[in-house]
Formats: sequence, C-alpha cells, structure tokens
Amino acid sequence: MPFLLAPGPRRKRATPPPPVPPASRSGGESGPSPHRSTFRPDIEGLRAVAVLAVLAFHADIPGLAGGFVGVDVFFVISGYLITGLLVREAISTGRIRLGDFFSRRARRLLPSAAVVLAAVAVAGAWLTVPLRRTDLEYDVLAAALSVANWRFVSQRTDYLAAGHDQSPLLHFWSLAVEEQFYLFWAPLLAVVVLFAARAVRRGRAVRSVVALVTGALVLGSFVLSLHWTEHSVSLAYLGTPSRVWQFGVGALLALLPWHLLRGPRPLRLLCGWGGAAAIGWCVVAYDASTPYPGYAALVPTLATAAVILAAIPGRGERNVQGAYGVGRLLAGRAPRAVGRLSYNLYLWHWPVLVLAEARLGTLGWPARTALTLAAVLPALATMRWVEQPLRRSRTVSELPRRGLAVGVSAIVLPVALALVVGTATLHLMGPATPVDVKGLPPGAASGPSLLGAPSGDGPVVPNPAQARKDFTPDRNCQVAPEVTRSPECLFGAVDSPDRIVLLGDSHAGQWFSPMLAIASQRGWALQELVKQGCPLPQLAVDSPQLGRAYRECDTWRADALERLRTQPKPRLIVIASLNRYTTDPELLASAWEKTLKPLRAIGAPIVYIEDTPVPGTDIPACVSGAPDDAAACAFQRAEAVPADPLARRIAAGTVPGVRVIGVNPVLCPGDGPTCPAVRDRILLYRDDAHLTNVAAVVLTPRLERLLTDAGALPAATAPGASVGDGWTELLRDDFEGPAGSRPSPANWQYDLGTCYPGCPAPQWGTGEIETTTDSTDNVRLDGKGALEIVPTRKGGAWSSGRIETVRSDFAPPPGGVLRIEASIALPDVTGPKAAGYWPAFWTLGAELRDGYTGWPGVGELDVMESVNGRDTVFGSMHCGVLEGGPCEEPVGLTSGPQACATCRTEFHAYAVEVDLGVGEVRWYLDGRVYHRVSAGQMDAGTWKRAVDHGVFLILNVAIGGKLPVADGATAGPGTEPGHPMRVDQVTVKVKGGGKGTVKGGAVRGGGSGPRSGPGPVSGSG
Repeated sequence: MPFLLAPGPRRKRATPPPPVPPASRSGGESGPSPHRSTFRPDIEGLRAVAVLAVLAFHADIPGLAGGFVGVDVFFVISGYLITGLLVREAISTGRIRLGDFFSRRARRLLPSAAVVLAAVAVAGAWLTVPLRRTDLEYDVLAAALSVANWRFVSQRTDYLAAGHDQSPLLHFWSLAVEEQFYLFWAPLLAVVVLFAARAVRRGRAVRSVVALVTGALVLGSFVLSLHWTEHSVSLAYLGTPSRVWQFGVGALLALLPWHLLRGPRPLRLLCGWGGAAAIGWCVVAYDASTPYPGYAALVPTLATAAVILAAIPGRGERNVQGAYGVGRLLAGRAPRAVGRLSYNLYLWHWPVLVLAEARLGTLGWPARTALTLAAVLPALATMRWVEQPLRRSRTVSELPRRGLAVGVSAIVLPVALALVVGTATLHLMGPATPVDVKGLPPGAASGPSLLGAPSGDGPVVPNPAQARKDFTPDRNCQVAPEVTRSPECLFGAVDSPDRIVLLGDSHAGQWFSPMLAIASQRGWALQELVKQGCPLPQLAVDSPQLGRAYRECDTWRADALERLRTQPKPRLIVIASLNRYTTDPELLASAWEKTLKPLRAIGAPIVYIEDTPVPGTDIPACVSGAPDDAAACAFQRAEAVPADPLARRIAAGTVPGVRVIGVNPVLCPGDGPTCPAVRDRILLYRDDAHLTNVAAVVLTPRLERLLTDAGALPAATAPGASVGDGWTELLRDDFEGPAGSRPSPANWQYDLGTCYPGCPAPQWGTGEIETTTDSTDNVRLDGKGALEIVPTRKGGAWSSGRIETVRSDFAPPPGGVLRIEASIALPDVTGPKAAGYWPAFWTLGAELRDGYTGWPGVGELDVMESVNGRDTVFGSMHCGVLEGGPCEEPVGLTSGPQACATCRTEFHAYAVEVDLGVGEVRWYLDGRVYHRVSAGQMDAGTWKRAVDHGVFLILNVAIGGKLPVADGATAGPGTEPGHPMRVDQVTVKVKGGGKGTVKGGAVRGGGSGPRSGPGPVSGSG
C-alpha cells in the first residue's frame, strides 16, 4: 500500500554533501522533480478515499461493489510518491542510498504489519478450527515474507484447491505487491542513476532515462495484464507483473515535466474533479462481474493520476489548491485524519471481519459495517503506540541498519509465532502423509453400510489434514482450466485393446481409482478424459479461475468426443458431471442430448453415475474442529442432494442407450434432513464438493456390482465371482435405482393374479385374498437402495406384489453348500391394523415351474415368514406328501416363533443354508442359527427331492389366508394398507462340493428345533 513516508533524520556525516548545482534548484529546467514538497496534504486525503472505498467493498455495503478500485488508487499514489522521492535524491546527491530507503520503509511499514500478523496468528489459534488454523499459519508466513499474493495466486488458480474459507490475511496481497515493487524499483533507479551521474544536466538525464524505462515497463505490464485478465483472472488481479503499470503511471507523473506547464485554472479544476468523479463512478458501477483488471482498470488508474496532476504546482507556483479544486477538499482535516490512519485501518479491518465470521457465521452488511468501524480502535492503537514512536525515534532513524533491524524483527516475530502455532496444530491433527489405500478396510458391495465389516472405534480415515490433499492418483490427468486437450492418460493394462473411458468434469475424475481397479481386474485399460470445472453437457459457462467465458471447455469437450469417435470402440464409457451449471431443466436436457448423441453413435455401453452430494462447506476443516463428534459436520440433504434431472430421465426411459447407477443411498442414507460427513470412520469429502480418494476406493466393490447388475460390465470371473472364504456368488441384488422404478428384469419376474397359470391352486393354495400385480404401486424401488412390496386396497379389493427370480437353478454343488440370504425390514404395522399381513421370503423347487404341480414334494424352504404384525419370525421346510409324512404336512418342519422386537423398524439378515456335505438345512437370523432340519429325519428319496436340485426365490406380502387365521386374526376393515416390506439386498452363493450328495440316514441325526408352528399351513405355496 502506498503510504507517504516523510524523510526522517539522516545519519551525520564527516563531510557535508556536495552542493546542489544551480541547474537542479527549484524551478530549474533540469532541477529536481516538480514536486518540491515532500508532503502533499491532498494526497493524504486521497488515501482516505481509497481506503474508504476498500472498506465499503469488504463490508458489502449495497451499491458500492466496485470499492476494490481503492487498491488501484493506492498503487498510483505509491508509484508517484516513491519515484518522486528517489529521483529527487538522485538529482540532488548524484546517487540513491538504498540502505536509507529500505530502512525508512522497514520501520514505517513492517512493525504495524507484524503486530497484525502476530494478532491473527494468536487469534486464529482460538477462533478457527485446527485445519483452518494450519492454513492460516501458512498465510502468516507468506504475508510476513511479502509473498502473500503468490500464495493466493496458487490457491485461486488451482481448481482442485477450491472450496476453502477466505483467509483473514487475503488483503496482504496488495501489501506484498507493493513491497515487491519497492524491492525492484529502488535498485533499478539506483542503477539508472549510476549511468546518468556524469551527465552535465543530471536532472534532465535522470528523468529522461527513468521515464523511458518506466514507459517501457508500463506498456509491457499493461499488455501482460490484458493477457492474464483474458486467461487467468487470479494471476492478473494478484500478480505483481500485471500491476506494475499502475505504479508506472504514478511514476510518470513524477518524472515528466508537468512543473514547467502553467495550465489554465479551469482545466486544472476539470482535471481534478473529473478524476474524483471517475473514481466514484467506478466504486458504484463496477462489481464482481467486471473483467478486472484489464481495460477496466484504466479508469481508476488514470482518474487517480488526474487528481494528483491537478494539484502539481506549475512554474513559479507554490501550490495550486485553489478555493474550488478537489485538492482543497481532500486536504481538509477529516480526510487527512482518515488518510493518516489508512494503513493501519487497512491492516486491521479484514482480519476483524473474517475472524468474526469464523466464530459467528456469515453476517449481513450492517454487522460487517459495524465490525469495520470497530477496527478503527486497534488501528488507532497501532498507529499511536507502534508506528509513530518508531517513525519519530532518533535512535532508530539515526543509522539505516537500526531501521533495517526493526524490519527484520518485524518479520521474525510473526514467522516464529506461525511456526509454533502451526507445528502444534499439525501435531494435534496427525500426519498429513498420504493414506495407504492398500490398508483400507474392504467396502461393502451391498447393503446400507459403507464398509463390509464394522469399523470399530478410532480416528477418521483420512484425517482432516490428509483429506485436504487426498486427490486421485491420476498424474494430473484432470486437466486445468486453461488446457484444451487431455493427454493420452491411459492406465492399467495400457496395451489391452479393451478399455474403460472415464469422461466428464472433476465429479467424474473422483471415480478414477475405482474405475482403474475394475479395469485392471479384467485386464483392461482405463482412459481418463476429465477437465476441471467443465460441464459434460454442452453448456456455455464462465470459469471462476479464468474470470471469463470458459471457451477452453468447449474446445476440450469437442476434442474428447472426436477422439472417442475415431479411436477403437471402448468396452464401457462411464460419464459423470456436476449437474449444477444451470438451473434451467430444459436447457440442461438439451445440452446433455448434444453430448449423448455422439456418444451413443460410438456403440459402447454408456453408464451415468448419478452426481454425488455437494456439502457446500469445507468438510475437512469442520471435522478437524469436531474430531469426536462427526455428526456436528452433517449438512442439509435438500441443498446437497437435489433431484438429479438426468438420472430421472434415464430411469423414465427417455434417454435411450444410457444406464444410470448411483451410490447416494450409502453416502446419504435414510430420508432424514441431513447427510453425514463421516460414515464408518471414513471421511467422505476432501473439500466442499468432492469425495476423498479413500471414500472412492472403499466404494469400488459397490460400483463394480452396480455396473455388473446394470449389464454394463461382465463379471470379473465367470461364472460367478469369488467373494472370499471359498464362496462363489450366483446372485446379488441391492435394488439400487431411481425411486419408483421396477426391480431388475434380469433378476426378477412377476407372479400375477391369484394363482399360477392353469390355476392348479386357487388363491395361491393358501386362501390369500390379494391380487398380485406388476404395478409400481405394489412393487417398486425406493431410490435409497431397497425394494418395497406394498399391499394396497382400493374399493375394498386388496392388491400386492409377488416376485420370483428369473433363474431357478440355484443349487448346492455336489457335497457343497447353497446359501440364500436377504436383508429385510418387515411392514411397520402392528396390532389390529396388521391383521392379515403375511410377508415372506422363500424358495420352491425348480420342478414346480413345469406345470406348477408337485408341491410339497419338490421342496419349499421358508427363509422368513411373519404374520399379523407380530414381533416374531419363523422358518420352515416343506417336503414329502400333502398330509403327514416326514415334514408333517401341512404344518411343515417349522422353527416356531422367534422373537425379534426390531424386525419391523430395522433391517435384519435372514438366511438359509442347504449343506449337502453335512446333510442339513440351517436357518439363520442375523448370523445366529435358530433352526435345523437334517437328512436323518427323512428317507433319502424325500431328502433328495426336497433339496438336491435347483430352486427359485420368492418375495411377497400376502394378505389373509390360512396362516394369519391360524394365528388368530384375519384381514378386515381395520387392516391398514400401504405398509411395505422393504428388502435391502438378496444374495445367493455356493461353496465346496466334490464328494457327492449325502444320502438320507447316512449322517448323524439332529433335532429340528421346536415344531409348534403357528398354524396348520406353514407355506405360501
């Protein structure tokens, strides 16, 4: 910031300085710079205008959104004053004493800055969460070393570093720019003076040479500013090279011979007031949408120059303030008082605002204005007890090295504080080293849990410091905003003719690790075509990083689609994109179609991964502040997970050739108002919008299953993929899909009406009163990873759902084991309202489908049944003959009621195992065996016909029938419809075998458990 430094006492010398040549005296043609006085009261007042504009902008005062131009005003003032000071010294003494120059600046500027930096370092330790505190201490280091602008450039031009809170030291960027200007400009002028020192007319020579150099720098810097404004707005706004021209404009004011011009008084008045009006117009007319700095910065820069020029004395004039000049107004007592305080006020106001909001939350403009006014108090204190004593101290100012020592101390103090606080914070948060993904617990392929096994207690993984940097290991293949073409970016089996293509923006890029694992498991390659912040649908958007229309996105997208068209056809194209680039659904649908049309023409399967939640807040920072209460960082579901319009259209069948999968049911489970930031000790998000790589890796098994179930991906090992412990999976359905859609027709078919074809057993053989349908009113997915079978009643007539697996060949291998399992929540209804409810999960022998006769000899295994809303469940086996026999028909070999108080409100695991090696059928509830039937309980023929063959699975909710009646209730007017049985997943797997089937009676006998079933009929068949 350009704050006028009145020259302090200089050290005493043994010999007086050389006399000033006559030509250099005031008013001479080649004499000192026309600004004969080192003090301009109007410029002190102009500093007040600049700082008030900046403060109004930061306080968000309505109508003053262009207050950021106050920084431009400061830069011009700085160039004018500093250049005038140096040139006067060069002309008068023949040299520039750099030690004196930097000593004065050090004791004037650095102590106040050090106080603010130290205060922020300490206050940040109290007011900010640990991860934000770490960032803040890095900011303190950068600010103390005068490189803050480059730190913020690196953050703001890095798309992947977006989503962090604002720094309390962001305003130090302009101080860093100015200090870098001092470090560059003073030595440059010193070198110029050395070459011009022998000139006869030194004043003219120095001014001429410096003016030429300045003119070249102004032109080059302005051209660079235009270029960066077009291609990188952060670099243009915060970078020193793109701001040099504004200092240079001020320097030219001090170098050119304005003092030789008399200029008419009206022209001076017009110049001054016109410049002031232009500055005011910028403050009111400019806003965040103004391309800046660019051409727009010319107005406040030249306007400031006009105000300064209007009060430069001409030949023979001592001052030109006049009664009506703008300088007279600026030189008033109030503007000058604010101007004197401007440096300290600028230093203090922004930390006060940001740290207050860190503790209190987002504030409105009245509160921000009040806080800005409150910053006057520490600013006054710093000026009174830090700045002025050091400026006026004869001890400090007597020798340059003492002033420099003050400056060095002012740098060391905040650096030391930052290192101490930052080191302690890093120790508190744990290591920031990358997470070893090989040591992660396995993710669940299905079900409501993120992990395959309980995670236990312990810290979150990754920890917040790791999460902030937990990017996908794709070697920068998520190309930056300014890049227009992706590199080859092939991973895995790069020589394979088969490949998966991952295409989209950074929300596609977050799936890199799972897609690479899936491709590698099949011996395929993965090609990543991902561009940061670039919507895959053909939308015209602006880039926050570039600060303008995102033309690079359009070029990149067209290139990616053309590459896919001309390359060999991939095995699978996986697409994903943030779906928030527009709120216009029709525009979005049209934009997607423009992209999907050429993709469909390629002929490869296309799968869209539904967009993941967008928390909208810095999740790692939040978790770092609540390590033992991750629930405190939950975020609102409504804002984070809006309806995905493309996913809905795909599910509705209006987007041909594209399938949809999603993992949001496990990332944001249930239907409550919030979504978690941490699940099963896995920290899900690395910023405010993207998953951590750890979370993506853990989701790999689920994504693989979803892609396989969608028919987009062959199983990794055929037939059936090994799932550990010797098991081979034959069926797995997690019922993922949009709400209201049907279960997968590849896995399930509907039973319709009231009996099988030919009606061998009316009312399904059990006296049920419902009619089963294929309507989504009765059978549907809930959109959260569960199947719902819902009994409904219209006009007194009941309807419900009954579905069977398409496959009927689920059988144990010879001597092996068949396991059938489902996670089910029973209809949440009890008492009289539940009378007649009969939910069931069961199997029938494959023979039954050939004419639908032969029951019960073909075998029936009731994995789970419950009636009348009881808090009990039971399992049964039917076999043999219709009456009596080894299975004691029609009751069957039943377990009897098993208490389960939460089976209506929670999911529980129900399983049955047919073990031919042992000769036993076992029933499980949540992993506990509660019922057994052995081969020894019947003859070998009955056993073999009942279990040693293929079966199909059935899920249904019956209403009425013999079993509810036997339990003492029947459906009536008081029975309440609409309560679904919810099924989270169904799995069928086998293992073992090779020793032949065990014959009945050949193995030990075993008790079948209690047989006091609830009624005379145990099956629904």
